[in-house]
Amino acid sequence: MAAPSPEDATGKAAERRRDAERTKAEILDVAAAEFAEKGYDGARVEEIAAKTRTTKRMIYYYFTSKDQLFVTVLERAYTVIRNLEQSLDVDHLDAVDAIRQLAELTFDHHESHPGFVRLVSIENIHRAEHIARSSTLSTLANPALDVLTRILERGRAAGLFRGDVDALDVHMAISAFCVFRTANRYTFNAIFGRDMLDPATREHHRRMLGDLLVSYLTAR
Repeated sequence: MAAPSPEDATGKAAERRRDAERTKAEILDVAAAEFAEKGYDGARVEEIAAKTRTTKRMIYYYFTSKDQLFVTVLERAYTVIRNLEQSLDVDHLDAVDAIRQLAELTFDHHESHPGFVRLVSIENIHRAEHIARSSTLSTLANPALDVLTRILERGRAAGLFRGDVDALDVHMAISAFCVFRTANRYTFNAIFGRDMLDPATREHHRRMLGDLLVSYLTAR
């Protein structure tokens, strides 16, 4: 039997890499759902394996431990929102429109990714012990603030925005509104009888967030 050609060997190696990446992506998809639904302590690697086309042993081969699997899930979840922020072309908008669009982007993301909000809530229960061990997550802070900083600087240069607010203040205000709306949906509804994710009030809340930010930033 003839030995495989170098081209065949290269092609098979590339296919194995693609298979490995697909397997890891599938594991992360299932793991993210399990962690978000059951928490870090409640999620079981055995169940994650059972819901994928792999085994517990293979999960540990790729991610070494349950702890590292959760860290990787968090890294991927945060990377999605950071990439969205970076892709927003705010430099060609006036400062007021830019701050609204950035707030609306976060609003839309958190509403369509409730699992992200639950993962963040779970990590706060664990006092950010997993995030603290991630070199990837520590590098994602600056991109989040860089976009806001540019917007605020343009707003101040135009004489529109106040000068005693920094990017982290604004990031906190946006996150507070968007996370609360999703994280507290059920308790808020049980107490007040209003579902914050009711489609009928969606545009009202989306506009309200922008109005709150602009009113504060332009207040004298």
